[in-house]
Amino acid sequence: MVENLTDDSPKDACGVFGVWAPGEEVSKLAYYGLFSLQHRGQESAGIATSTGERIAVYKDVGLVSQVFDEATLSSLTGHIAIGHCRYGSHAADDWLFAQPTLGATSDDGTVALGFNGALTNREEVKALITERYGEVDSGELAQGNTSDTALITTLLRGQNGDSLEDTAAEVFSKLQGAFSVVMMSENTLYAVRDRHGFRPLVLGRLTSGWVIASEQSALATTGATFIREVAPGEILAIDADGVRSTRFAASELARCIFEYVYIARPDAAINGRSVYESRLEMGRQLARENTAEADVVIPVPDSGTPAAIGYAEESGIPLGHGFVKNSYVGRTFIKPSQTLRQLGIRLKLNVQPSVVAGKSVIVVDDSIVRGNTQRQVVAMLRSAGAREVHVKISSPPVKWPCFYGIDFATRAELIATGAGIEEIRAHIAADSLAYISLEGTIAATQQDEDTLCTACFSGNYPTEVPTLTTDRK
Repeated sequence: MVENLTDDSPKDACGVFGVWAPGEEVSKLAYYGLFSLQHRGQESAGIATSTGERIAVYKDVGLVSQVFDEATLSSLTGHIAIGHCRYGSHAADDWLFAQPTLGATSDDGTVALGFNGALTNREEVKALITERYGEVDSGELAQGNTSDTALITTLLRGQNGDSLEDTAAEVFSKLQGAFSVVMMSENTLYAVRDRHGFRPLVLGRLTSGWVIASEQSALATTGATFIREVAPGEILAIDADGVRSTRFAASELARCIFEYVYIARPDAAINGRSVYESRLEMGRQLARENTAEADVVIPVPDSGTPAAIGYAEESGIPLGHGFVKNSYVGRTFIKPSQTLRQLGIRLKLNVQPSVVAGKSVIVVDDSIVRGNTQRQVVAMLRSAGAREVHVKISSPPVKWPCFYGIDFATRAELIATGAGIEEIRAHIAADSLAYISLEGTIAATQQDEDTLCTACFSGNYPTEVPTLTTDRK
């Protein structure tokens, strides 16, 4: 499959969903839950279900709507389901890395697992597997799956007939980095969130059961009522006896600030703060910090829209919809010709000349990674007759790679690592370029700075991380 041509926006590693609901069509609930989490991963999708006696898994490369049809979902029966949509930093088109993964447990059961995040102590985890099991000759690792998910699934095999629940508490206490996990045995649904709470994970209530999801949008889509976030360092187990909670670690909060900036859907809330309201306030603060005269403010849809609304409100400059987005552009099996590749993002964005022709335009976007997207945006606006193009970014410069589940470029590829604002402005060929301050971004989230991970902006990592000159995995 082929990416959206030249889109270099940040990608999250995955979306996860779980449901325990006897009497419901759990595979269809999982399907619609994943559909609402599609923004978190577009490379592969999968669903596992259990009848209480047997776990079945179906997964494939593609969007959720491409992977599943009515017949497939009807074959996935039971009272428990977990689902996963994946964005991977490597082997994106390889079925082997699709999730959920499947493994045996030492109490003669089975575990299926979906993972969002990234481990920072992979080498220690691999050494622990070797110490406990020697050379692994079955399961995900033996099949060539070297992902973090496969490592965790292998460790959950456990030892000496220990239950999956006891094994999970011990295994997750040894993992470092970011992980929001849904997993299931034949009769129990589990949710696990790392001690820092890097990635979101929420619990919802159905009339007939319970739902776990990466974001509240999946709860609303499936008719579940939001109950609370899964706490950092917590394991939830859901079965016929209800919901029970155990702790495998004390909370050491470091919620990802980039969830507020870009990753999460606008209708999400993280630690009680609306993502939409946060982005509106980022736009307002951006205008306060970077006043400018212009004829119109336009967003780069969809991620730049709330900040552009806020910027227009604060500055008093009219808001215009200068871009039309093709909502149906996703991943495709058709390789583009060189001519189409040169058209770049025009496959998914087109300019409305009547909005920008002859005008001084402020264009608001959420972030700059390599600068390729913004360079094309500026070129498109000039081709449509814009007199001036001023780029405003509702986050600080991204200078550091993420080791916690967002696939930024390597540090050498991040344009802000070696270039100043004027050099970046020249690269994207804008008349001016401005970013919001880190302090302004944090204030917009209404979170305590000490509870946020700002490493991609500040370089201050809340945990030990792999050597910066090497790839994450």
